[in-house]
Amino acid sequence: MTGSSTGRSTGPTTGPLVEVRGLRKAFDGTPVLEGVSFEATEGTVTAVLGPSGSGKSTLLRSLNVLEVPDAGTVRLADDEIDFGTFAGLGRAQQKRQLAALRGHSGMVFQSHHLFPHRTVLQNLVEGPVQVQHRPLAEAEADAHRLLDQVGLADRAAAYPSQLSGGQQQRVGIARALALHPDVVLLDEPTSALDPELVGEVLGVVRDLAAQGRTMVIVTHEVRFARDVADQVLFLDGGVIAEQGGAEVLTDPQHERTRQFLSRVLQAG
Repeated sequence: MTGSSTGRSTGPTTGPLVEVRGLRKAFDGTPVLEGVSFEATEGTVTAVLGPSGSGKSTLLRSLNVLEVPDAGTVRLADDEIDFGTFAGLGRAQQKRQLAALRGHSGMVFQSHHLFPHRTVLQNLVEGPVQVQHRPLAEAEADAHRLLDQVGLADRAAAYPSQLSGGQQQRVGIARALALHPDVVLLDEPTSALDPELVGEVLGVVRDLAAQGRTMVIVTHEVRFARDVADQVLFLDGGVIAEQGGAEVLTDPQHERTRQFLSRVLQAG
C-alpha cells in the first residue's frame, strides 16, 4: 500500500498485501492449523468460514501474531516473519519482528474489549498516541472523523457502559481504523450481539468494503459474506477445504462445504 488514507505503508508493496504460506499451529499437541496458505490483494475482502474448531480464529490471530504459529510464513505489506526460524531468534529480534508485522493490521474482536473506565474518544486515541506516538491533537481529530464514519459522532464523551452492544462494536471498529492499518482483521464481529443489533455493525463493514478497505473477516454470516467477499476460504479441520469467490457460498463443490452452509442457513 502506498501511503493512502486507508493504510499505513509508506512505500510500494510488491505482490499481494497479505501472503500466508504453510501456516501450522498446535495447542498441547493438537493440530489447529495444518499448512494453511492464501493470498489477499489490496482493496479486497476475504471471508473465512467454517465449523467451530476449524481454526478460523487461530488463523486470524496468527495474522496479527496474537498467536505465534509453529511454522510457516506470514507477510503483511513489506514485513514478513518465517515462523520456522522464529524460535531461534534472540528475544529483542523477536519483539522487533512481531511489532513490525502487527503494525500493519488493526484487530476487531468478537467482544469489543473497550477500556470501561475511559470514554469512547479516549479508547480511540490510546493506540495512536501510546503505540504510534502520534500527537494527541492529531489522534483526537482522527478519532472524531472515524466516529462520524461509524455513526457515533455524538458519543465521543460516553463511556462503554452507556452504549449498546452494537455501538460498542462500532467503536471497536473505529478503534482498529484509528491505527491506519493496511489490513483490518475482524473476528466474528457480530457473534456477541443480539440479533437486532447485527445489522448496524454489518452496515459499517459493508461501507468499509465499498471504500476499498482490505479486510479479512471470520464470520458465520453467510449471506453477508456472499455480498461483500472477493475471496472465500472454507476451513475444516485446520485446512482450507474450499477456496474461491462468492461461488463457494452459492455453488460449493465439496460435500463438507454444502453440509456446513445448509446447516448455517437453516439455523439463520
